[in-house]
Amino acid sequence: APYYRQIADGMIAGARATGASIGAVVDLVEVPGALEIPTAIGLAASRNLYDGYVALGCVIRGETTHYDIVCGESARGLQELALHYALAIGNGILTVENTDQAVVRADPHGQNKGGGAAAAALHLIALKRGWESRTAGGPDAAATPRDVILLAGEIDGPVGA
Repeated sequence: APYYRQIADGMIAGARATGASIGAVVDLVEVPGALEIPTAIGLAASRNLYDGYVALGCVIRGETTHYDIVCGESARGLQELALHYALAIGNGILTVENTDQAVVRADPHGQNKGGGAAAAALHLIALKRGWESRTAGGPDAAATPRDVILLAGEIDGPVGA
């Protein structure tokens, strides 16, 4: 959702870079705002168009309760889609108090929340593919391939954990 163009551009750049790092094909679909993101993903999912989805947007608190509605309903919509239809969705909709917070989080050389959302979607795609390739109840049904987890970070957690 390109409501705040500079912020959206930073998040898109981060998500694209993460996708490109593993050779993923990325399509950009823009919608008017954060509330429309779940609907757009639902429409694409109904056509089986993509392996996964990265929801990018920004909601900045204003003077009314509209912020709470947009934040809650966009997150709820994404979660319902992911759970009900087994979709791999990385949620990168920023919910912040002010523009400065959004700029820091959107910066692909800073907190890179767009890249983080793309990494989450890629991780879920890898998990889904790994589980789909196994037979239920087979000898390796309880084992998770260790290389799948590496998409989203260190497999054994931080050193000293």
